[in-house]
Amino acid sequence: MRLTVLGCSGGIGSGRHTTSLLVDDDVLIDAGTGLTTLDFEQLVKIDHVLITHAHLDHVLGLPLLLDSVGDLRGAPVTVHALPEVLGVLSDHLFNWKLWPDFRAIPSTEAPWLRFAPLDFGEALTLGARTFRPLPANHVVPACGLHVATSAGSLVFSGDTTHSDAFVSAVNAIADLRHLIIETSFENALMEIAKLAKHHWPDSLAAELGRLDVRPEVWITHLKPGNESAIMNELRASAPGWGVEALLQGQVITLE
Repeated sequence: MRLTVLGCSGGIGSGRHTTSLLVDDDVLIDAGTGLTTLDFEQLVKIDHVLITHAHLDHVLGLPLLLDSVGDLRGAPVTVHALPEVLGVLSDHLFNWKLWPDFRAIPSTEAPWLRFAPLDFGEALTLGARTFRPLPANHVVPACGLHVATSAGSLVFSGDTTHSDAFVSAVNAIADLRHLIIETSFENALMEIAKLAKHHWPDSLAAELGRLDVRPEVWITHLKPGNESAIMNELRASAPGWGVEALLQGQVITLE
């Protein structure tokens, strides 16, 4: 499996893009502005999109993807997410007001978009890759994702703050090789992080201290302009972990 980071910032500006990860060439994890960095030919190949939660920085590329390539595909793009997340997308995005409902274009019998609920305790297997939702603790219904292959596993936290359930789920993955986890704010902005249910360096350091597994740890969702400060504080708070900032264009492989 090859995971390419299309976008991993907590915002935009100066070349930054929000969360979107490409698995091989046919699966997206989240559909933020990072999706817009793909070539047209790459967009046509995307068959499945897994959405961790419905905040705009994780979904705003999705309607543009469908509008761009829907008529060129032989099958609908399938969006997999928690039922509550699909409900938000249905009510507030693909609602004929903010954007057309591609589940009915060009017809309900042959649409460009299909929703497929994926709840906790369920698994989606696509070829040699299996995706499982993991618990998360955010201000809206949200999940992380466990991506399993024969060569090992990768976990993406999505947007979250401390979660005992997430820690327990991660500790149960014996072959975990990579953990992509968010840290959005500096310690000085801890109160904002608490309100928004994001990690800050001290909170993530505490979370890492609860892990029994020792994967490589990649930090995502850093707020623009604060990246160096957040990473410096995190390295001071979690010595010995060797945490690194996830980078746009980075490729992580499981082989």
